[in-house]
Amino acid sequence: MKGQRAAVPRPSRVRARSAAIGAFVVLAATVPAAASAAGTQEVDAELRYVCALPSGRQPVGVRVSAAFPDRVEAGEAISPVDVTTTVELPADAVADLTALEAATARAATRLTVGVAQDEAAAEATWHGAAEPAALPGAGPLTLTATGDVPSVTGRSDGDLTFSAGNLAVDLELGAADGTAAGPGTLTLDCSPAEDTPKDGLLATVRVGTDTAGPSGSPSPSGSAPKAPAPSSGTPGAPQDRQGDRAPKAAGDPPGAAADRDAPPCRYDDAHPPTPASLNAYVTGYTNVRKLKGASLLPPSCMLIEQGNPVDGPPDPEYLIFDTASTADFHYEGRKQTPPFESTFLTFGFTPVTATMVLEQTGPITIDSRIKMRWSDFRTITDTYVRAPLVLRVTALEVNGTPLDVGPGCRTETSLTSADPDPANHPGDHLVLYGRGEQDLGLPATGYLLLSGGSLSGETTVPAFTGCDAGGENLDRLLTASVSGPGNLLKQVQGQTCSIANPVFGDEFNAPQCTRDLQPYVIPVPER
Repeated sequence: MKGQRAAVPRPSRVRARSAAIGAFVVLAATVPAAASAAGTQEVDAELRYVCALPSGRQPVGVRVSAAFPDRVEAGEAISPVDVTTTVELPADAVADLTALEAATARAATRLTVGVAQDEAAAEATWHGAAEPAALPGAGPLTLTATGDVPSVTGRSDGDLTFSAGNLAVDLELGAADGTAAGPGTLTLDCSPAEDTPKDGLLATVRVGTDTAGPSGSPSPSGSAPKAPAPSSGTPGAPQDRQGDRAPKAAGDPPGAAADRDAPPCRYDDAHPPTPASLNAYVTGYTNVRKLKGASLLPPSCMLIEQGNPVDGPPDPEYLIFDTASTADFHYEGRKQTPPFESTFLTFGFTPVTATMVLEQTGPITIDSRIKMRWSDFRTITDTYVRAPLVLRVTALEVNGTPLDVGPGCRTETSLTSADPDPANHPGDHLVLYGRGEQDLGLPATGYLLLSGGSLSGETTVPAFTGCDAGGENLDRLLTASVSGPGNLLKQVQGQTCSIANPVFGDEFNAPQCTRDLQPYVIPVPER
């Protein structure tokens, strides 16, 4: 995984339009997930925390799972994958939430992870987001969050350790009628209990050779480089070792020219832009639960019309406003992805290669709520993307033999997700969620309009229909091998290009648009 990209400075005209947009990773077929590579350590740590609840401090169980490499070379980035933070609130904590008239809770987690190598240390923040969960009538509540993890680089030889520190759990509370409950949001500040196992140690990764060399400060990606500490005393005196070994920040995805390996993404006479028009590339992965695999959506173009912000619900602690925007896939004038090919194993042994597209059956909507806290001007942006998308299969090969699926082979309905607000958003559609955060004067993290980022969700793949040309009905083959619930999604959106106010790049600003007004950044998918 990669860390969140910091927002790039923009002209004020662009910066003012700060509602988040959405774009998608969506299900195609599946590429079998590779087995854990040699030299990978699977971590599943059970930890104990104490969290501040409305009724007082209470013990809370936390489980952190992830996959780390066993060994890397000095200067090589360590990127934990499959990171999950599971928080189990005890029955008394659930009672605190129900006392606020809450019926559901959606969690976003922020876990501080200490990284140490010899005497050098750094910190990283692991963000996670969970699907909405109904509060039980009795007993505990389990919230499972997944999200982005910054990479860390050990700058010299020696063991590098990862340890769990303080945890914040941001809860979005909903009432039974779908409206906000109680204060709307509640943050639980948690610290490791004194008896947490191994002082919160998650993993140890060997950096370099077996013989440890001089310590180098580990570095979470995205952190600003530190200037070397000035020497004191006589000329040539050693400098402070922590500052002397600056963190190594991960770079943005490469690429700048319009002829890169991505479909065209520009407005034209048939799709003229407006002053609110943006465009961006999106890509990503989805897991397919049945096949224990992952499927790739290649870079796809999105055309976005950003809505105007309106006042949100009153809150004495926050200034709140909402923005409703719309978006469309755009490929050769049609609202779909480019055709793409995937190979997967049906029932674990039969290779199947499918060519597919994802087609819209209605408008894609992006609902963003921006909250600025009056006390310190901290801004939080929550974005929900709703996309009615069917998966169409245009060609199929089974064990190397082409099978005619006909022109109408597709899922019966759109890919579907549990919607946090079904009364206002009925019908079948995919839902993705992302959160962006920014402290005054600091770079933004998470998912925001200006810098892009990742959204995540979970979807059910409907049954297939219409796959019966050539005298053989293939509906049941595709349905049995792919369709079903519990498929996790992770989409990455690249930097947007503002058509009305393009930024081509200069000494103060990174480029956002190519000269022909296509998105400059083509994002890289992240697992």
